Amino acid sequence: MKYIVILGDGMADYPLPQLKGKTPLQAADKPHIDALARRAEVGLCKTIPDGYAPGSDVANLSVLGYDPARCYTGRSPLEAVSIGVGLQETDVTLRCNLVTLSGEERYEDKRMLDYSAGEISSAEAKELIGFLKKYFDCEDRTLYAGVSYRHCLVMHGGKTGHKLTPPHDITGKPIAGYLPQGPAGALYLSLMKRSHELLRGHPVNSARRAAGKNTADSVWFWGEGTKPALENFQRKFGLRGCVISAVDLVKGIGILAGMRIIEVEGATGNYDTNFAGKAQAALAALRGGADFVYIHMEAPDECGHQGDLAHKIYSIEQIDKQVVGPIAESLSAGGEPFKLLLCPDHPTPIAVRTHVSDPVPFLLYDSEKPGRGAHRYDEEAAAGTGVFLPQGYMLMQKMLQG
Repeated sequence: MKYIVILGDGMADYPLPQLKGKTPLQAADKPHIDALARRAEVGLCKTIPDGYAPGSDVANLSVLGYDPARCYTGRSPLEAVSIGVGLQETDVTLRCNLVTLSGEERYEDKRMLDYSAGEISSAEAKELIGFLKKYFDCEDRTLYAGVSYRHCLVMHGGKTGHKLTPPHDITGKPIAGYLPQGPAGALYLSLMKRSHELLRGHPVNSARRAAGKNTADSVWFWGEGTKPALENFQRKFGLRGCVISAVDLVKGIGILAGMRIIEVEGATGNYDTNFAGKAQAALAALRGGADFVYIHMEAPDECGHQGDLAHKIYSIEQIDKQVVGPIAESLSAGGEPFKLLLCPDHPTPIAVRTHVSDPVPFLLYDSEKPGRGAHRYDEEAAAGTGVFLPQGYMLMQKMLQG
């Protein structure tokens, strides 16, 4: 038996007036997914436990079969592991976004224009972070470059307990009410202000400004955490597992779980990602001896944050056409039994442009026991089946045990 999870990050949504009351999942043309839904178990699952913020960290841990209440220590440590940062027990990590702020003179008067600095390229970001390191790094802290706008600050002997707001939660809003608070809040704010002074005139930003692109005006700290520990996936579930993702966070979870990370050329974490390449890499891994593949696609989530309805629908359609269809058809033709789980980690509704904790629709197909599920796959159809899982990690249990 082979096991495949296809995770459309942030794919679930709310009904939208511009879609005449439909959600993006309902509006998208997804014949392969809907065909599986008619022969699968379809329902809702609560992937965000009570008391936790609706982040991709907690949600992806849940879908992978881990109980966040037992293993979650923060978001940024998972990303730090992915970019090769060796953490000590006394380290505290912070996610460090490159962001675009508005032009008011006082830092506190600015607004959050873009949490991703225009999806800045990794090459440009590496140059900016390398420049900041000369001013930020010292005995107490180290700044590390990651991918695109996603980077990491490690505080050696640091403290937790800060109030830090994800920048994608405050797009378009004044930042004054969301600045760092807590034991080192004043230090974090001073570093953010210093980054603005250093970055606004940097040649990378001058070139981006001239090209009409959003500039990386400042760093923004959030998602603090400490060194995590996850039970080995193969020991826990008896499966040789692989992870395919363009996102450091998901790669970090895979690394900590002892899973193989498969890199795919052209995987970007947005709607221009190499959807077909991810599907082919998954099939190659399964043919090469892997029992389990976790295919994570960030595109619907990024489109949700940007309020980009057209590309969110497009991303769902590409997941159907280039990932779900080819994988299901190839495995069916090969004759080996398989189970396929399709779901988001959390909703990222266009209307609010951030994550919410609502239960997500799931589809679980068993090639050996096809059943009558729902006439299509979307939020309404999943709710209509009456199937509800109150904990996200129960998805993995259901997938493996039936």
